[in-house]
Amino acid sequence: MTDTLFALLLTIGLAIAIPAVVLWLQANVGPSRATPAKLASYEAGIQRVVGSSRERFSVKFYLVVILFILFDVEVVFLFPWAVTFRTLGERGFLEMFAFIAVLLVGYLYILGRGALKWD
Repeated sequence: MTDTLFALLLTIGLAIAIPAVVLWLQANVGPSRATPAKLASYEAGIQRVVGSSRERFSVKFYLVVILFILFDVEVVFLFPWAVTFRTLGERGFLEMFAFIAVLLVGYLYILGRGALKWD
């Protein structure tokens, strides 16, 4: 019990001490020169523009995001398969081959429809 309590207290102490030391070092040791360029807002490589925040985006942006999430989630299923590849045998290989074939058909469909073209 005492070893567990000691480990818990040590973990909590380190979780508090390390960020505190890093923040103190950043504030007191590093150089600090505030210039107008450093204080200006800068987001995603675009200078701040005063105006409406409700600008319209092309549907292509949303389509690319949805496709990225779709294929990213599907690729997550490859990791457990890769870990257990040898134990699954030939049937596991054929099932994953069918899964990848479905993904490939979907990808070819997307390319054929021109969903990734920015014209």
